[in-house]
Amino acid sequence: MHHPRVLIVTGASRGIGAATALLAATEGWAVAVNYHANSLAADEVVRRIRAQGGRAMAVQADVAHEADVLRMFQQVDAKLGTLNGLVNNAGVVDVAARVDQMAVDRLERQWRTNVLGSFVCAREAVRRMSTTHGGAGGAIVNVSSVAARLGAPGQYVDYAACKGAIDTFTVGLAREVADEGIRVNAVRPGIIDTDIHGSGGQPDRAQRLATTIPMQRAGQVDEIAQAIVWLLGSGASYTTGALLDVTGGR
Repeated sequence: MHHPRVLIVTGASRGIGAATALLAATEGWAVAVNYHANSLAADEVVRRIRAQGGRAMAVQADVAHEADVLRMFQQVDAKLGTLNGLVNNAGVVDVAARVDQMAVDRLERQWRTNVLGSFVCAREAVRRMSTTHGGAGGAIVNVSSVAARLGAPGQYVDYAACKGAIDTFTVGLAREVADEGIRVNAVRPGIIDTDIHGSGGQPDRAQRLATTIPMQRAGQVDEIAQAIVWLLGSGASYTTGALLDVTGGR
């Protein structure tokens, strides 16, 4: 019996994560759809994957907490089998603010979800996939942001700084495990039409900034998912440590 490759996508109940989970399933991945709070949305992603003949499960975990991450990986081990891929997509933004307005609790929330969560998830993936640990190899894709090089002044320098950390983490981890069968890359989206802008208090941000983008439009979640799934697959077999901008030229 053929067993599909097993993939965890964090923050997969909506937006880029959901699009990635759905597309990966069509490419033969069995997908663990991670979510923080919205179980109904995660269950709907799982239902759609199963409806097209794929294999999937929803798994609750707040990646900001190590215990949740450990439980998530254990559940995936038990229900889907040997891990082959990880997409570190879960992330948060906050309302637009200058650095001189930012409280420490805001900064800690950003760091724990956007950076610490990706580190701990990647650690657990490496422990399972590295040939040094008896694994068969695999791929990790971190979802960064073009904000890492633009800085997001006057909006969310804290989020941009977190994504800058993810870029450095991607390059360092890629080189660390390159001879252990694991490829590590990052996708850096530009302005994408998702509801993350609403959680930052700017639901119309993608449409409002469209004219500032060389291609004169915001990106769609499926366009980011295509890049992520390519990096996960055999077509990117010689690609590691790459930071792939998908920004419409921004």
